[in-house]
Amino acid sequence: MLPPVPDDIPARQVRALYDDDTITVYQAYSSSIAEPALRAGRFVPPFSRTRMTWIKPSFLWMMYRSGWATKPGQEQVLAIRLLRSGFDEALASACLSSFDPAVYPTYEAWRSAKTTSSVRVQWDPERNVRSAPLRHRSIQVGIGPRMVPSYVDDWIVDITDVTDLVSELRNSERIDLSRLPREVPYPLAAATAVRLGASEAPTSGPGND
Repeated sequence: MLPPVPDDIPARQVRALYDDDTITVYQAYSSSIAEPALRAGRFVPPFSRTRMTWIKPSFLWMMYRSGWATKPGQEQVLAIRLLRSGFDEALASACLSSFDPAVYPTYEAWRSAKTTSSVRVQWDPERNVRSAPLRHRSIQVGIGPRMVPSYVDDWIVDITDVTDLVSELRNSERIDLSRLPREVPYPLAAATAVRLGASEAPTSGPGND
């Protein structure tokens, strides 16, 4: 049985590995995209600047999405350190991917916000080390083409290949939780929290193990 996840984690909370200046997010790619990015220290062709690119602060959600680096086209997992100022800028202009009446007064208001925003946010169930869904949610941030140049050229501090760690954890009979990134609540500006529908109330529901 997995160790229990605390019951007081808010349903929608940004959690991440970060320091005073940077925040770590994850993306998974094929070697054709990952290797040039690692050599350049930023994303270069064949990475596309004309498509939305999704970044994930949750390591375990990235593991779920990539099948622990086994899904085609997601065999290399990259840890990208971004300037917090850039990450905050993206969130401050984001629109939820789907209509949420708790955030938008009308469906039309959401559609209007979606049209003008170049960043999408969605909240998906967080995952445990077995990729089973948990009660609380994890944020995914989609950076659209208008903002991708800022992401690639201005915000990235460095890119690290963490695929070896992923492979070691995937092949372990029992995952050493101390080897996972230490993700803690990330501070949001009040207006951003409202914009994203972030919550401070504990979630409720079935157990997580």
